[in-house]
Amino acid sequence: MDVRTFDNTFTKMAETIQIKTNANDADCKLAPILQEKAVSVYRLTVSKNEAFVPSPIVLEWKVPSVNVKGLWKPTADFSKRIEADWELTTLESRISIDAPVLCLFGNKDENILCFSCSNPVNRVELSAKYREEDNLFYCQVILFTECNYPISDFSIDIRLDHRNIHFSEALRNTALWWENSEDLKPMNVPAIAKKPLYSTWYQFHQDLEEELLLAECTLAHSLGFEAIIIDDGWQTKDNNRGYDYTGDWEPDRFEDFGGLVKKIQAIGMKVGVWYSIPFCGKKSKAYTKFKGKFLTENHRWAPVFDPRYPEVRQYLVQTYVGAVTNWGLDGLKLDFIDDFKKYPETTFDPSGKDTLSINTAVDLLLKAITNALLQIRPDIFIEFRQKYTGPAIRKYGNMLRAFDCPGDYTMNRVRITDIKLLAGNTAVHADMVTWHAQETVEIAALHYMNTLFGVPQISIMLTKATPEHLKMIAFYTRYWNENHEVLLSSDFLPTSPTENYPLLIAQKNNHTIIGLFSDTLVKLPLKWQKIDIINAKPSSSVLLSNEKESPGTGVSFQVWDCMGNITVQSDHFSDSEIQNIAVPPGGMLSLTREG
Repeated sequence: MDVRTFDNTFTKMAETIQIKTNANDADCKLAPILQEKAVSVYRLTVSKNEAFVPSPIVLEWKVPSVNVKGLWKPTADFSKRIEADWELTTLESRISIDAPVLCLFGNKDENILCFSCSNPVNRVELSAKYREEDNLFYCQVILFTECNYPISDFSIDIRLDHRNIHFSEALRNTALWWENSEDLKPMNVPAIAKKPLYSTWYQFHQDLEEELLLAECTLAHSLGFEAIIIDDGWQTKDNNRGYDYTGDWEPDRFEDFGGLVKKIQAIGMKVGVWYSIPFCGKKSKAYTKFKGKFLTENHRWAPVFDPRYPEVRQYLVQTYVGAVTNWGLDGLKLDFIDDFKKYPETTFDPSGKDTLSINTAVDLLLKAITNALLQIRPDIFIEFRQKYTGPAIRKYGNMLRAFDCPGDYTMNRVRITDIKLLAGNTAVHADMVTWHAQETVEIAALHYMNTLFGVPQISIMLTKATPEHLKMIAFYTRYWNENHEVLLSSDFLPTSPTENYPLLIAQKNNHTIIGLFSDTLVKLPLKWQKIDIINAKPSSSVLLSNEKESPGTGVSFQVWDCMGNITVQSDHFSDSEIQNIAVPPGGMLSLTREG
């Protein structure tokens, strides 16, 4: 093992970066290419006179554990904790998994170190591990852990951000750094991608029925929903929640699928359809056609297409082009692309393949799909779900959805927030909200309210819902539609990541919306004109602090319950520095300053 060092003299931490690799592999060089205040970028180049299969390369440096509270990762869910160096897991990033970035944050949510890589397509592993012997964080970027094919040269940029800014700002700046690369320009986001959406999945699953679906769409549209995704089940009469018939994508369940699409569009809703891109079920005709061109046949769901074969990519592209053209679809939900990966039985024989890199092949496939579909429908919406929500995917999708968390509204909020921090202008959608039919309207409201800082998706059998549930859905959907520019604003502040973001704040045009998800003190901004506080918790206590400035003069306020009924309306707001206002569970408080 060859260990080489590079002194980082630019940043305040003055790291010494070590390169650990096999000295016989290639020439490795690390050089600074940018120094700007407390942000540095280094370029690692790897080259050799002839093509070679590289051994892993590790870049490592140390950071003192001073004022570090936690570690943010793209899909950490409830665990933003510090990790010890004897824990073996690392963050894996590739085109269909997460993003190559980690952020150590402090006790006031400030950035301590946010480091990232310029290559989100190939597999990269990152870690920041606490070593108890010296109370240091050992930060690593690990390359070539699954490169089973020869390369001739390689380069990657490593960005280190030590600025004393909010951790969310450091992450948003990382996303901008990626966007500024010509190879990572995000896909255009049409207006429909930022509209509330109805999904069939949690209520219908594979048991879709046309008349009921049309009735649901009619009611959903009247409540403020403008799009629907028809999920798994449209392509098969099999109700076993399996994928044996994937691959052919013929709408066996419906006599006239194109006609159904037109009927839904006539109601006023855009229509998208679900596809599991990698799966080719053993009961499909495609399975026989592409026998021998799978990454694995031992997947628990179905054989997985090998996208390194040009004819496989061409078949998949033609499938989606045909669907959009023949049925007049407005969008697609492209699922399970994280299953494009190396399996124990995956071979790297070059015969018939135009690339040996699975990740490169996925990039080629998604590029071909997007380019072809945009030629047909420039305003098409394409949804991908977590974990494939990184910067490479933003090139090919304009809707990124939180990973499935049925019935878990806290997880939905956390996942929406995590995705937003790296998503830029790409629409970030909630997982489909669902609840038991006998749920109280106040608790059902909490499920919906936890999605409001993303784009709401719902999967409720609306035609069987109670009048109270429908009234609540209508109230908050109308509120979201009227205020979505604020709720989706880039001026977005998530607080206390180790506590699952109990307070979310968005601002635009002198309008502030605060999501209150636990009994936390709400500090009013120094200057404000209109503030809405969403009481997304089961208690009726909203504790306010206005220590900076007395807001009492010329301030009116209203309180709503979760169904939109006004419970309090007053032109007098107390001058008290600390005050407790009663807001019904699932309700909302609105403050407006005159003038």
